[in-house]
Amino acid sequence: MSSLRENNFDSLAAPRPTPGERHYEKFTVSPELEAEAQRVIALYPEGKAQSAILPLLHEVQTRFGYICADSIIWVAEKTGSTPAHVLGVVTFYPGLRQSCPGRFHIRVCRTLACSMAGSEELFDILCEKTGIDRTQIDHDHPIGVSADGLWSIEFVECLAQCGFGPSVMVNDDVHQCVTPDKADELLAQYSDQSNPGQTI
Repeated sequence: MSSLRENNFDSLAAPRPTPGERHYEKFTVSPELEAEAQRVIALYPEGKAQSAILPLLHEVQTRFGYICADSIIWVAEKTGSTPAHVLGVVTFYPGLRQSCPGRFHIRVCRTLACSMAGSEELFDILCEKTGIDRTQIDHDHPIGVSADGLWSIEFVECLAQCGFGPSVMVNDDVHQCVTPDKADELLAQYSDQSNPGQTI
């Protein structure tokens, strides 16, 4: 890449450091990750390795919490693409993160049904109870992380639970009817590691 393009990539792909990084491994290309990349790429016809970009990005995010600049370059190399193209995929999909979440990542639905059921109030209460600075969350930085890196939160569009709002996901667990008065009950399930996946 030219110097200008490298500078643009560096600025666009630069992560916003968060306390959540203490709960995740730093991106490294292990033999296991290489083997998984080869397995995924082999699912596609010869010459179509770029079709594996999205599944590889999901794999990186699952393992390391978010997608850093080094991982974007690695995915580009594995798929015969360019870092700029892979970055374009990352920035297109809201579900792909460029900053590290907390150990327990809370996604609060804000579409109409959930909003009318109290998701906006719930979001503010969850921020307050987890010590997340609500003022630091905006369009460019959609994820707020607590100072201890244990919690993070973001608004999302529709969790396909419209009849049971407000709907929330914590990591991969879906919770229905989480009205603002149930915020403590929700958080307690994850503070108590003896049963982190129980739903309310």
